[in-house]
Amino acid sequence: MRVLVTGASGYIGRALAGALAARGDEVVTVTHRPPLPGQVGVNLGERRLDTSRMPAGRLGEVDTAVHLAGTPIVARWTSRRREEIRASRIALGDILARALVSLEPPPGVLVTGSAIGYYGERGEEELDEGSPPGNGFLAEVCRAWEDAATPAREAGIRVVALRTGVVLGQCGGALGPQLPIFRLGLGGRLGAGRQWTSWVSLADEVRMILFALDTASVSGPINATSPNPVRNAELAAALGRALHKSAPFAVPPLVLELALGRGPAREMLLVSQRVRPARLEQAGFRFEHPDVERAIAAALGRPTLPS
Repeated sequence: MRVLVTGASGYIGRALAGALAARGDEVVTVTHRPPLPGQVGVNLGERRLDTSRMPAGRLGEVDTAVHLAGTPIVARWTSRRREEIRASRIALGDILARALVSLEPPPGVLVTGSAIGYYGERGEEELDEGSPPGNGFLAEVCRAWEDAATPAREAGIRVVALRTGVVLGQCGGALGPQLPIFRLGLGGRLGAGRQWTSWVSLADEVRMILFALDTASVSGPINATSPNPVRNAELAAALGRALHKSAPFAVPPLVLELALGRGPAREMLLVSQRVRPARLEQAGFRFEHPDVERAIAAALGRPTLPS
């Protein structure tokens, strides 16, 4: 297949591009930087893709597309940062969807990113893909991110919205900034630690995207999370055990709010989201890392037993 990918230089995008290439697919990357030969650029001002560095100046036939681009959200949400977060996901998503519709023939499927931030703060409530959206900045961004694919959906392209949880993997992801702290024996829960954390291993995240591309029966939103969410305190304890360190500490909410701001702290670190991947399970997806201990071991580069 010839796959158009936005966000191919990001944490998930790099892993996906490698997996696509390994199985023989051709990856065409879309970049917000000045494109190199063989890359597609983005002209946000003119709301179009820049194909000037492609052969013959055109995109050519595309079989599938994946939209993973997005300015990192782990930062203070200044007005400028909020606009960058929106534009990199929503404006680019709309540009991509309209570009795909204009192709002849159009691709068969578009997998667009989203996140479990869609659900907002939900406490103890069990959530599946049919649960209504929540409130807050991230919930608003995720709704608009998914809606940006509407032109493709209306044109008959199969659209899958990937509501991704906390990604656990090597060389980055959610564990990246925590590992040095936990290795010093200074790790622990965030706040009370009672909040539900819905997570996914990087390997399973990539496999979910490939599954969505290849499985014609999968469409609409899918929760890209493990079937076994854990409370934040359980996640901290599991990481401590994997590193042979205790994780006795707790970071007070006020400290998190002072570091990142009230919005990011509450919507990313203290939020409780107990999410179930109902549609993936119904479609027959098999998890490589269904439990958090297995996922952490894989992220640390340690062998795990088959599921």
